[in-house]
Amino acid sequence: MQNLSQSDTSCPLPAAGVPTDATYAAHRTALRALPPENDEDLADASRGFVGTVPDAEVRDAHGRLVWSLADYAFLDRAQAPATAHPSLWRQARLNAIHGLFEVTDRIYQVRGFDIANMTIIEGDTGLIVIDPLTTSETARAALDLYLRHRPSKPVVAVIYSHSHTDHFGGVKGVVSEADVRSGRVAIIAPNGFMEEAVSENILAGTAMARRSQFQFGHTLARNPCCQIDSGLGKNLPRGTLTLIEPTLLIREESETHVIDGVEIVFQLTPDSEAPAEMHFFFPQLRALNLAENGTKTLHNLCPLRGAKVRNAQLWSRYLGRALERYAPHADVAFAQHHWPTWGTARVATFLEQQRDLYKYLHDQTVRLMNHGLTGPEIAERMTLPASLAAQWHTHGYYGTVSHNVKAIYQHYLSWYDGNPSHLNALPSEMSAPRYVEYMGGADAMLERARRDFANGDYRWVAQVMNHLVFAQPDLHEARELGAAALEQMGFQAESATWRNAFLLGARELRDGAGSTSGYGKRSADMVSAMTDEMFFDYLAIRIDGIKAQALDLRIAWQFTDTQRAYALTLKHGALTCSTTVHAAFAHVGLRMTRALLNRILAGEVGFADAVRTGDIRLEGDSNAFIAMLGTLDTFDGNFNVVEP
Repeated sequence: MQNLSQSDTSCPLPAAGVPTDATYAAHRTALRALPPENDEDLADASRGFVGTVPDAEVRDAHGRLVWSLADYAFLDRAQAPATAHPSLWRQARLNAIHGLFEVTDRIYQVRGFDIANMTIIEGDTGLIVIDPLTTSETARAALDLYLRHRPSKPVVAVIYSHSHTDHFGGVKGVVSEADVRSGRVAIIAPNGFMEEAVSENILAGTAMARRSQFQFGHTLARNPCCQIDSGLGKNLPRGTLTLIEPTLLIREESETHVIDGVEIVFQLTPDSEAPAEMHFFFPQLRALNLAENGTKTLHNLCPLRGAKVRNAQLWSRYLGRALERYAPHADVAFAQHHWPTWGTARVATFLEQQRDLYKYLHDQTVRLMNHGLTGPEIAERMTLPASLAAQWHTHGYYGTVSHNVKAIYQHYLSWYDGNPSHLNALPSEMSAPRYVEYMGGADAMLERARRDFANGDYRWVAQVMNHLVFAQPDLHEARELGAAALEQMGFQAESATWRNAFLLGARELRDGAGSTSGYGKRSADMVSAMTDEMFFDYLAIRIDGIKAQALDLRIAWQFTDTQRAYALTLKHGALTCSTTVHAAFAHVGLRMTRALLNRILAGEVGFADAVRTGDIRLEGDSNAFIAMLGTLDTFDGNFNVVEP
């Protein structure tokens, strides 16, 4: 990065990637506040190691790299560089430990081959796989690693612990759909799994995918100055996302099933870390699996990518039930991220601390909320009690106290903080030029911001430069100063997600948004798993309402291969759907197969092309239907975030 012009040399900015004295000082302060290192986590993360492959490398059928830890070799050094928070560096090193591990008799985990873990239970005749990772390629590699070291048995059941893609997307890497449909393999999931697994990323999928780049940092380079971890694991793999519909749903709060000779007590935990999620207890094996509700980090109550706010009160309650019911009978607790905890007493302590972590944040946020404090005010004030802050696993490597507090506030009181001046505030593109004018113009802002930067006040500099960038996006000095402030904030962040967000923001201020990296490729399985109603909801959000406001259109839509029929109405710029036939005649009758729709949604063929080729048959006023197609909006998955 170039320094500012000659007139700015009194307060030169550091070169990109260089920590400032203020960042060095922040890390020294952080070190003094961290729990004492007893190497317990290192011992647990390494315990039961069976074997691995170099760098956990995974390639697809064409030899393309899907996953590798080779780029993280820089984590070999024990002491954190000044470009990384010492606590996050520790977590990143622990998350780099990879291979096949024995958890206890008949239970194994493959860790470090994906952002999540794959757990393998040895049944009487076959294998039970819990969470087959994100892609079929990483899942296949994980299973191959297990089979390289253990007796070969077929997979007889797959369990999805919850409805996030890193816990089911690799299913076709461990079983075939034919084996499932034949009854040779069971797929078990919590109630509501399919709806939640498919729907979360459909309507807001484009925005969520773009925002996830800031959360996971998967478009950043891997080095001590850039992406080092994601808090839960290293990163997201490239590869093929797959899905097979469950054959058995767990519907009761507690259900017991015997799968291939292994007794499993299922505990439903809806609206915790995922809308559909469950724990598992193995009485014979004295082992407790906490899915993603009890991991070695403070988790997210609302991830930076965006999602429905999670219920901290329920989250704590579910952990409390697990503590009461299962912990006294467990020798080990493990989850679908990170490493296990061994010993009945240690399991109980861990669960108690995780339970109280989410309950404390919930209760104290609501308490302060009822004193009239806003989300940001509570976040600035909130600290964990010393007994919780003294535990490594309560630190915010993935979630943070700050943004979890704001999520709890949002859960109860929405985005509005009650101050009427914020009720209809101007958006940044309209307000930023006025802020700049009120502050005395760009030159005055830059001069003051450089002084604040020199004093290490990076939060304020980033905020002020955001106004200036939105007011004058081509002003090089504003972009450079804002980027420098964000970069130092990234270097200081204990949370991997905050670090990734700050560093990607800095890069985009310097270089622009650039192009997407190809991580967001549509999954054919996810597309085919969309219900018809989900598709029509998706079609509705593609309608540009103003363009469509003059249209009054009734469509009789039939899928000829499934014999399902729907009545669509486009009126007042809004598309609605019903399974009740139109009371009046339909303007257009549409006939197509659901299989063709799946190909269209997967991007294999265009809708208009299918009309022209006759694969979609229109009866009646086809011009009206073509007019509706003309109102469909398209989404750019690489929209600007840190600039207008």
